[in-house]
Amino acid sequence: MAANGSEQQILSWLDGQREAMTDLLREVVNIDSGSYNKAGVDAVGAVFERHLAERGIPTERVPHGTYGDCIRAVVPATGQGAGNRHVVLMGHRDTVFPDGTVADRSFRIEGDMAYGPGVADMKAGLVMNTFIAEAFKKFGGARNPIVLLYTSDEEIASPGSRPVIERAAQHARAVFNAEPGRPSGNVVTGRKGAWFFKFEVTGKAAHSGGRPQDGISAIEELAHKIQKLHALTDFETGTTVNVGLIEGGSSVNTVAPWAKAQVDVRFVTEERRLEIVEKIEAILAETHLPGTTTAITEGRQFLPLNQTPESRSVFDLYTACAAESAGLKIEGEFTGGSGKLRSVRPPPEGDDRTAPDQPPRINRPWLRPAAASRRRRGAATVPRRPSIPCTSRRSRSRCGSPPRSRARR
Repeated sequence: MAANGSEQQILSWLDGQREAMTDLLREVVNIDSGSYNKAGVDAVGAVFERHLAERGIPTERVPHGTYGDCIRAVVPATGQGAGNRHVVLMGHRDTVFPDGTVADRSFRIEGDMAYGPGVADMKAGLVMNTFIAEAFKKFGGARNPIVLLYTSDEEIASPGSRPVIERAAQHARAVFNAEPGRPSGNVVTGRKGAWFFKFEVTGKAAHSGGRPQDGISAIEELAHKIQKLHALTDFETGTTVNVGLIEGGSSVNTVAPWAKAQVDVRFVTEERRLEIVEKIEAILAETHLPGTTTAITEGRQFLPLNQTPESRSVFDLYTACAAESAGLKIEGEFTGGSGKLRSVRPPPEGDDRTAPDQPPRINRPWLRPAAASRRRRGAATVPRRPSIPCTSRRSRSRCGSPPRSRARR
């Protein structure tokens, strides 16, 4: 379907914003913003607030005392579109990287790749969303109100942002999460759920040379549990259990009075989640060494993403738009990683979101802003077609590239 006047203006304008997008990306990447660094996450938010305010787009903050504040902005629909359901363009400002990472390796460009902490996951996606909203503000043409949402703590399961996300997504026509797509250029249409939890085993201390018989080793009890937990992994059903971190004991010559573990559990469906949780709880409740106790001390979950008829319809619109506007053949892919809330996901491409540099491409022809924005426009104007701007969550993505479509988190 040919673009109308305002749509063509938007596409042409976005095509000329590569340098401006790169400048904004550089600024936000060069701010340490690990999930627990509230000041840093809020500083990234302030950059986007300033950028939007300078272009006549007001913002509002949803404050949080522990994690970064959420930021929300709205670009009204044009004409009769004001009464239509809104479309959400969302993404998170926090990264997985510790303070000081920017000093070690700040934003840089080598060839057509941009490097830096959080450049793909997912500050490029936020830049993309920002320019899409700016384009609709500048030229009009939005058939649905556009809600921008910049969250603060996705990398740790959104403990502060989740209620804000749920409110924004309620009654939305569609939600586009600007995480990066696949290296192939495909979009994520399905994703495993995840349960991350910590548990602690308590035993009894005793001198390991003088009175070992008086001690009860928490580490030994933990070892029994680890073996049983790992035995729950079932590759055929896609369920995996990994004890990734352990610690314990007070000294080498003391029977360990305590031991702790952190566990990563993945599952494909809600039914599998219920099954694996029940089995894990049974393992933790079983005592191998009398006198030890075990307790879960912390946990957080991401629900699995399974494609629904509704999300499939948006995906089909997205792929049709990509084919028409950029000549791209895009397919859906399933990933074992855990992701955002629900919707269709639009991102630029990347490989490994936890890789040190997370390089996104910044000049791939099919990731240019025009193609991306057209997709996002589609999303905002569904059912005409899903438009998705350039975003990037993974290790490689492009500034000004089209997003990948995603559904529910």
